[in-house]
Amino acid sequence: MMSVNWTARRYPDRPGDYRTDYERDYARIVHSASFRRLQAKTQVLGVGDGDFYRTRLTHTLEVSQIGVSITKKLYREAEKRKQSGMVNSEEMHLLDAKLAILPDPMLMSSICLAHDIGHPPFGHGGEVALNRCMLPYGGFEGNGQTLRIITKLDRYHENGGMNLTKRTVLGTIKYPARFSDAVNWSIRGLGGRPETSEVEMKGKPFLTRVPRNSIFVAEHFKPPKCYLDDEHDDVVMGWVRQGLEDDWAQLSRVYDDDPGKKHPKPKFMSVDTSIMELADDIAYGVHDLEDAIGLHLIDEKAFSAWLEQEDAKTSVKRKELLAPYLSVRHGGQLSKMIKALFSTKSHERKTEISSLVGFFVDAARLELDDHTKARSLPVFKEPIFRWKAVLPVDHEKALGILKTMVAELVVKTTQVQQLEFKGQKIVTELFEAFATDPKRLLDTRDYALTRQGGGDIPTPRVICDYIAGMTDEYATRRYQQLFAPRVGSVFDKL
Repeated sequence: MMSVNWTARRYPDRPGDYRTDYERDYARIVHSASFRRLQAKTQVLGVGDGDFYRTRLTHTLEVSQIGVSITKKLYREAEKRKQSGMVNSEEMHLLDAKLAILPDPMLMSSICLAHDIGHPPFGHGGEVALNRCMLPYGGFEGNGQTLRIITKLDRYHENGGMNLTKRTVLGTIKYPARFSDAVNWSIRGLGGRPETSEVEMKGKPFLTRVPRNSIFVAEHFKPPKCYLDDEHDDVVMGWVRQGLEDDWAQLSRVYDDDPGKKHPKPKFMSVDTSIMELADDIAYGVHDLEDAIGLHLIDEKAFSAWLEQEDAKTSVKRKELLAPYLSVRHGGQLSKMIKALFSTKSHERKTEISSLVGFFVDAARLELDDHTKARSLPVFKEPIFRWKAVLPVDHEKALGILKTMVAELVVKTTQVQQLEFKGQKIVTELFEAFATDPKRLLDTRDYALTRQGGGDIPTPRVICDYIAGMTDEYATRRYQQLFAPRVGSVFDKL
């Protein structure tokens, strides 16, 4: 198989300058409108309820910092081992293989900074709402929207998108399967496969089908982990896959581990994506926990009581799963960790949070993926798919407990779920309004993109793109402008 030109771009680009290709990618992401909008999009807690906790933007910056730290740690570890003089030929070969596929730190930063720009307003509430509205038209998924933004929607290049390098784009594809291959229409509450929609003709009126009501059970409409069908033929198969044809069928294969209950999903990804995903998990498990403690959503009593309970997966007390961290940092004493996290001296809590992040970053390592070691499946020909960033099992369980704590004591609380419910209702009703009369309600520029308005994009997808790009505040004000005549004026600037 011929070598892949990882710095190739989809379209001819202007001449280079003093920057590397990945530095140019970084600049295009940072200066994009989609990236800036993350400052006003929900991470866990609603934007507008305070100015201390993390937004989607600050979370993204932390993921980038952690991802780069993991990458540099893996580089230095491999180089140090090579220079130790205690390496046999087989291990030297593995070390060289690791160093050859590890991403440039600037590449890693770019992938991490881009990984969440496809998320809609109101967190996962907005995501499930858009997926429900778009089920007859190819669905919606936040990671898939990221690929759509960086390759088509951003206005950096005349042909659309940011025109990033191939390796950066590949790194953002967390789930390399399309919606139609990953969706499980038999999931309870989903309603089965929608009937084939009327074909939208260019320049002709088109009536978009909309949900019957804006109140629904969110669990039923969680999207599959995928990219969108709209990017399958041209972006993925027509460009990203070029040079990777021998590996793509295996890479994009979905596995149904819970038939009838969940969507099947891919199991493999690039090594860059695995580092980004690990950094994302660390940021969620540690930094979102810091927010919850700082805002008194989790107090010392609740924290201690929750850890005393039995973990459903391992049947041991949850606090026992923190043993790897406690033995390294606190001589095995949970009380010291709790004292630091809930200290009235903010620097003590910050030191503890930093210690937790450092603990997981230090433990990160590169491993050959399980299928490669066991030879249970054909080995990938491209080395970038053979390796994966992982944590040792005991460290993974420790991080898992922190993530579960955030989910159960914060994300699943009535207060946060009410916020998501409100967001999903706003998103659904905005979609219904624009879909019912797009020529009248959409911005002229957006309507011109639709097929019925003379453009090339299906009307439902244009509406979905518009809403997905909104910040929480903009979506709320747009909703008030359309549905609450006593709040402000229809002529107010949004």
